[in-house]
Amino acid sequence: MRTKRIFLTPLPSLVEICAMNNRTVNSNRSPAGFGKNIKALVAVALCLSTVALIAAEKDKKKAEWDASKLPPAASKTGLTFEKDIKPILEKSCVKCHSGEKPKSKYRMDTLSNVIKGGESGDAAIVPGNSAKSPMAAYVSDLVEDMEMPPTEKRDKYPQLTKEQIGMIRAWIDQGAK
Repeated sequence: MRTKRIFLTPLPSLVEICAMNNRTVNSNRSPAGFGKNIKALVAVALCLSTVALIAAEKDKKKAEWDASKLPPAASKTGLTFEKDIKPILEKSCVKCHSGEKPKSKYRMDTLSNVIKGGESGDAAIVPGNSAKSPMAAYVSDLVEDMEMPPTEKRDKYPQLTKEQIGMIRAWIDQGAK
């Protein structure tokens, strides 16, 4: 067994003060290398989180459709939302896409809401271009899993006819006013 010799002096020397400080600091430290391990773990966690977020964004790919399969736009001119389009939407769309909790956060009760779109953040209507308007593709059943109204609810909410879709396309192509 080793014994330490302690010399009592009235004032410790500078060397002794440094040694006492080192012992004090060392007694509060984590095990050797622990700080480096924590930093590495945090870095790995951040990298994995970033990879997961990027993968989730890739899964949310934009809907794509073949615009040549859209029913043709109607030849009627002077179409307006209030007079021509809103009655169509009220029969098949508004019951799910209005109120306090509209499906996909997409409200279809006003012109501005119909154009704006829902939770995807993308506009549902591209005024002047029905071929690039997601709403036209969805009501035409051209995007799998985005058929509107949903196929399983068509007994309650009727599918739009080719003529109705043609009216919506013409309205969009005329500027969606």
